[in-house]
Amino acid sequence: MENKKLPTKVIALGGLGEVGKNMYVVEHDDEILVIDAGVMFPEDTLLGVDYVIQDITYLKKNEDKIKGLFITHGHEDHIGGIPFLLQAVKIPVIYTPKIAKDLITKKLIERNIKYENYEIINPEFNVKTKHFNISFINTTHSIPDSFALIIKTPNGTIFETGDFKFDLTPVGPMADIHKMAKAGAEGVTLLLSDSTNALSSGYSKSESAVDGTLNDMISKHYGRVIIATFASNIYRIKHIAETCKKYNRKIIIFGRSMENSVELALNNGLITDRSLFIDVNESKALKRNEICILCTGSQGEPLAALSRIANGQHKQISLLGDDLVIFSSSPIPGNAQSINRIINKLYLKGVRVFTNSEFSDIHTSGHAKEEELKWMLRIIKPKYFMPMHGEYRMLKKHTEIAHKCGIDPNNTFICSNGDVIELINGTVRKNGTVQAGDVYVDGSRVGDIGSIVIKDRKLMSQDGILITILNINTLTRKLLLKPNVTARGFVLVNENQELMQKIERKIAEIVNNFLAKSPYSYTDLKNQIILELLPFINNLTGRKPIILPVIMEVNQIKN
Repeated sequence: MENKKLPTKVIALGGLGEVGKNMYVVEHDDEILVIDAGVMFPEDTLLGVDYVIQDITYLKKNEDKIKGLFITHGHEDHIGGIPFLLQAVKIPVIYTPKIAKDLITKKLIERNIKYENYEIINPEFNVKTKHFNISFINTTHSIPDSFALIIKTPNGTIFETGDFKFDLTPVGPMADIHKMAKAGAEGVTLLLSDSTNALSSGYSKSESAVDGTLNDMISKHYGRVIIATFASNIYRIKHIAETCKKYNRKIIIFGRSMENSVELALNNGLITDRSLFIDVNESKALKRNEICILCTGSQGEPLAALSRIANGQHKQISLLGDDLVIFSSSPIPGNAQSINRIINKLYLKGVRVFTNSEFSDIHTSGHAKEEELKWMLRIIKPKYFMPMHGEYRMLKKHTEIAHKCGIDPNNTFICSNGDVIELINGTVRKNGTVQAGDVYVDGSRVGDIGSIVIKDRKLMSQDGILITILNINTLTRKLLLKPNVTARGFVLVNENQELMQKIERKIAEIVNNFLAKSPYSYTDLKNQIILELLPFINNLTGRKPIILPVIMEVNQIKN
């Protein structure tokens, strides 16, 4: 009875106000459950950053409370941060679906991280701790083995949807609507629900509709078919393989992530015929209408396979006039321009191109649209509601949908990462915050790339960098040689000799004045050069490059 007087806390360390880096924490007294550990891919403004992950300071401070990491499914925005989490915090066990486990294992091997304590979850699996009882429900998403979580706590029941949609004719298993309804009938205190497609009205298209459209295109085209899709959409890959087998086409795979996904599908029995997949050399003996190329690059990524094919830079594939290129995807916000560039290049090569539109069902989202979100709200019938997994406008819209479905506006919470939601004896309130934010990953460096470094990179990308090398006798306080100035990304040195000479003379003037008036100080001299040179260059060019003075010190007096 004593535990019921303590609140059960729900905290998002990532996934609110953004699409990506999902991580949710459920805590009661001395136990913490961590749900998902994803990454977010950086915007163009985060120069040189590979991934954005969660600030896990709160987990480090409460490491001894962590009972396990629970994975809802195997997409990057839910598992991509696991290698970084395991290097920072002790996770006693990872509860994960089989497909996600295979993807996680591959990630850890690539980073030389050893971890073996997995528990494979399924709809019958149940986890009991001192304070929690966790069970799992099949959901429909664009990757197999996707689950919602039911978490029974001393203060009420939490239902966490994971990523989901309602598809009555899916390629894989149906979502277990009956088990969801049973949970709703037994009583759900707080619903945490996927908001990614809250701004889209109606219902999402069924994956079987996409299957039918691709079936028609592949069966009727007389030349090669080139399909670009998300490597993470394993169900799409599965039915492309089945359709190609039906119409006697062999598949050539391009793109490392696509190769990994196909191998995973083969190893887990989602695709059963390994002979469907051939290499480029084997394709030379086939007719063009017996070939399908399955590749990455549906978002116009410059280094992906489709971009290299469109640019004529692929070593193994050249476009042919009777090729059909299918973008079985929708543009991720911000990628439309890159995709359009690739499409224009494909048209210039004379090939036919199909993209997803209201007239051609060649892609569907794995996330619920407005009417499906209403279904979830009506089935679960929660007393309290917190939208998750989405930008603020998505969370706001999802909350408005909840109000339409009868949820009391006073019982809905639009939160930010770090906000603390508390369950106390069946009621829910917002109470305080914990540290949360973005951590940048640059290669093997985690967390030491801050806003100042990003600002410097932006300046260098816009105005370049100017380096001056100085030889100074610190005993006589004399400049021994004229300054040596070089630049990158600022101006073409060979074509701007007069400008560079003006800059050299100005640097010499600054140095000589400083040495004549002040005691020699390496740091003070560098700062003085930057302080006086930057406005001088800005007046001449209208630009503000990063200035790096390099001082070579000589400590001797000539006899």
